[in-house]
Amino acid sequence: MLSRVADTIYWLARYMERTNGILQAIRTNYIASQDEVKEFSWKPILVTYSSLKPDEIDDIEKDTARVLKYMIVDRANPSSAYSYIVQSRENARSIQDNITKEVWQCLNDYYHFFRDAEIEKEILHGDPVSAIDSLLKQGLIYTGMVDITMTRDEGFTYMNIGKFLERALQTTDMLKMKMGEFSLDSKNMVEAPTMRYLLYSLFGYELYIKTYKGNFSSDNVLQLVVFNSHFPHSILYCLERIYKYFERLNAESVQENYDQLDFLI
Repeated sequence: MLSRVADTIYWLARYMERTNGILQAIRTNYIASQDEVKEFSWKPILVTYSSLKPDEIDDIEKDTARVLKYMIVDRANPSSAYSYIVQSRENARSIQDNITKEVWQCLNDYYHFFRDAEIEKEILHGDPVSAIDSLLKQGLIYTGMVDITMTRDEGFTYMNIGKFLERALQTTDMLKMKMGEFSLDSKNMVEAPTMRYLLYSLFGYELYIKTYKGNFSSDNVLQLVVFNSHFPHSILYCLERIYKYFERLNAESVQENYDQLDFLI
């Protein structure tokens, strides 16, 4: 496989995973903003997921409508969910011979769904959670289409390396964003909402409840999010999958280059 093609597939997967991660983080924080009695700030989201300068963040951090527009549908913002879908589609367009027609059609449908004026209207003037849920469902359709139609070849391998690397980074960013909100040695149940929102952001709340019987503690949350090898968004799970797919490239690689990357992983 040409390195240009591998790179394009790798970034296609990263952009799609990043889109889903950002949408879920925004969805969770919007719900948290409705639960907060005090004035809610979007600063952690903006610091983590945007390239805005500090004074620009200060200007919009408490304006939910402006944050939602900027982070989800703003076509001029290269870090918006919309921009990532556009980039994913462009990547897919340039490598159509290396993905299935079903995956291409799915991405194309997602792009046009995102461009629908009703989505922006719902996000800014209606029910943002319902609109984000609709977008997330499009992402799940894409994920399923990749899984059931893609041949398990080099392209699929690079796609999964990109996906799980991006997911590991998303989980790390979410941990970094939330860790300052609770103490590792505190038993104060006031922290429970913060832990729940962290788990919601990583699609891990239900697994946590089943694993720890609803007993919220920072230690248990960290064990799940960092070390649980059965949780698809844990850092350990993602690293194990990166290495699993990376090993498939050994036979087709220059050994010196493979060994260098093997060491880094």
